[in-house]
Amino acid sequence: TFMFLKFKPFKIFMPDKICVVYSHHKLGDLIWQLPYIKSISEFHNQKITLITREKTQAKDILQDEIYIDQIHYNNFRKKLLYFYEIFLLYNFFKKNKFSHVYVLDKISRPAIAAKLAGTKNILGPGIKNQKKWLTNKVFLKDADFMMGYKLGNLGLQSNFFLNSNGIKVNELIPSINIRNSTLNHVSPQITKDSRISMNVAFGVDSFEDYKMWYEEYFSELSHKLTENRIGNFFYLICGPEKRYIAEKIIKLSNHNNFLDCSNLNLLGIIKVIKNSNIFIGNNSGPLNLSSALGVKTFGLISGTSVSALKHSNIIPVMPKDYVDQHSYDRIEMRKITVKNVLDVIKKNQ
Repeated sequence: TFMFLKFKPFKIFMPDKICVVYSHHKLGDLIWQLPYIKSISEFHNQKITLITREKTQAKDILQDEIYIDQIHYNNFRKKLLYFYEIFLLYNFFKKNKFSHVYVLDKISRPAIAAKLAGTKNILGPGIKNQKKWLTNKVFLKDADFMMGYKLGNLGLQSNFFLNSNGIKVNELIPSINIRNSTLNHVSPQITKDSRISMNVAFGVDSFEDYKMWYEEYFSELSHKLTENRIGNFFYLICGPEKRYIAEKIIKLSNHNNFLDCSNLNLLGIIKVIKNSNIFIGNNSGPLNLSSALGVKTFGLISGTSVSALKHSNIIPVMPKDYVDQHSYDRIEMRKITVKNVLDVIKKNQ
């Protein structure tokens, strides 16, 4: 007599496969999102795939982060290319078979593409039409979403969104890990003599001209820092299209202890920032980058909201009559005097 035992088929456990999409192009905006991208990875206990714009240069700055598995670039173009972008994202989602797709801004294209690809879990803030394509049930209110725009810190939107959907955010301050070995063969080559210098990085430009401190103030500050034995060599950080700013500062200063960094790529900028004792700069991407790299960072703030810097290690330098609001007029930056900056730096040495 044979006995036939009936066994229930067991379900094979498949770990979550996570994709996070962030479509904004500015480096500073991506940096503000890093604590929330990392929190998603920690919640699922899995490395994530990040989709973002090539302009962020995320493959360079995030290559040493252990919570990121791969980075995929997408242009997020509009108008006639809107549907083509959906098609490209659909193919990527279909090929990778993600269990979860998180969209950390209000666009609908990634959510539509994920839906078409059969992704079971599609999560986002749910602003306007986006909510039609999502599987999460708790959405942000329009007012909460717009708060990030008003304050200039789009990461606040992700904080509200993740917390409201039961995903714990373990840290709020962005950090970036770049191994020294990653930078060994990156220009500029830093000599032993410059390593023992009192190096200071100046972030002298910005996407928005109204955020820029004046060139003559940077020039004067370099002299004051030298006199006070705080700095004796200065990196001038700006993009190639703003090279004239670095050139003007050097001309006004009439000395040769500057390095014009306008020809460096992003890893080169990271290298000189990491080789600096302090960073002083306008409210722009390099300011956020410096803080995330763990360098003591001073932000020149006037005419923009200092509230955006709440979840950072940036030390703000503001005029005495500062008002926390946007003015969009560069003349506001004249209210920050060289003495203001020097006093704050001395206080925080």
